[in-house]
Amino acid sequence: MHSDALIEQLTEFARVVRRDIVTMTTEAGSGHPSSSLSAVEVLTALYAGDIMRHNSAEPQWPERDRFILSKGHAAPVLYAVLAERGYFPKGWLMTLRKMDSLLEGHPNMCKLAGVEASTGSLGQGLSIGIGHALAARLDHKDYRTYVMIGDGESDEGQVWEAAMTAAKYKLNHLTCIVDRNGFQQTAPTQVVMPSLDPLAEKWRAFGWHIAEINGHALAEVLSALNQAMTVTDQPQVIIAHTVKGYGVSYLANDTTHNHFHGVPLTRPQAEAALKELE
Repeated sequence: MHSDALIEQLTEFARVVRRDIVTMTTEAGSGHPSSSLSAVEVLTALYAGDIMRHNSAEPQWPERDRFILSKGHAAPVLYAVLAERGYFPKGWLMTLRKMDSLLEGHPNMCKLAGVEASTGSLGQGLSIGIGHALAARLDHKDYRTYVMIGDGESDEGQVWEAAMTAAKYKLNHLTCIVDRNGFQQTAPTQVVMPSLDPLAEKWRAFGWHIAEINGHALAEVLSALNQAMTVTDQPQVIIAHTVKGYGVSYLANDTTHNHFHGVPLTRPQAEAALKELE
């Protein structure tokens, strides 16, 4: 069980992150706010819910846990969380996607503290995470590696090659989180590749420990992440059922056509969204 105080604290953290996402993408005039908003609670739990070991004052601390955002187009959620946790000044968020900014359209580990992998070419993040997990084993360290992938990204063969590899090597310090918001760039995942379902059974067949949760219920997210740490002989996958654009009704209510993938809110729309997020 998680205390009411912790859930209240994390709920406020998530609200602030959502406001940051709306503000920075509107200021940039580009980006992927809806893809970022669906992932807020998971990153909130990881970075602010006493799940990950990390230290913003020492981003390269060898004992730190690693987080890899494979769905790199959702960089605004990662940037907002890193800024809120003190990895860089919050004012930098307003430089998103601008010339010479360290906050590029996709995360760049060579430029920004706290970014563990340069991602955005979809399908690669889980393989990178396996590299981190194997390195931990070789170095006799006990840090954990978390990878968030998209459900549309899960159409890619490299994801399933990585899934087989992680199971073969029993990488119990590796947790994959699927942001199951039901959409990819052009259409619902069920339209683009209906055979992706049943998703949980596929991961189970590949040898992973499975959890399915409401990805916006912080208590469920925390419980699943904590439970994953107790698994001793398998990698774990958490299928987080989410809503693309969650928290901003203008985006979240687009449940048919996914018009707003990669489309920021206009300034009037953003003002309405920020009011909604008060």
